[in-house]
Amino acid sequence: MNAIPQLTKNQTLVFDVLSHADGPLSAYTILDRLRDRGFRAPLQVYRALEKLLEYGVVHRLESINSFVACAHPGEDCHSHGLVAFAICDKCGQVTEFHDHELDHRLMSWVRGQKFKPEKATIEIRGRCAACA
Repeated sequence: MNAIPQLTKNQTLVFDVLSHADGPLSAYTILDRLRDRGFRAPLQVYRALEKLLEYGVVHRLESINSFVACAHPGEDCHSHGLVAFAICDKCGQVTEFHDHELDHRLMSWVRGQKFKPEKATIEIRGRCAACA
């Protein structure tokens, strides 16, 4: 298990907002929630998010242009291999999961193609059990 690096004040504030959110948040929603804590510009949020993504404690959901806190902070997310998310289009619930068998199959294909992946995320959109 890897320790979370020492975070700056802004990184801590952004991470706390995401950690306590009921669902994914856009950078502008994060900014709105942190205005009373000294945040004035989107760049402050984006800089913090960039580092949190680099540290593996936050994930970007590209299909909905939002961010979520990692379900396993403190662990090396890259050791899980492929990160996958189930995103409910009705209620917005996001569930992070890892499937080592799928990861192994994809990595086998990648090696066979001599492709060098830089990141891999799967987003499955649909309805959660409560909304189905």
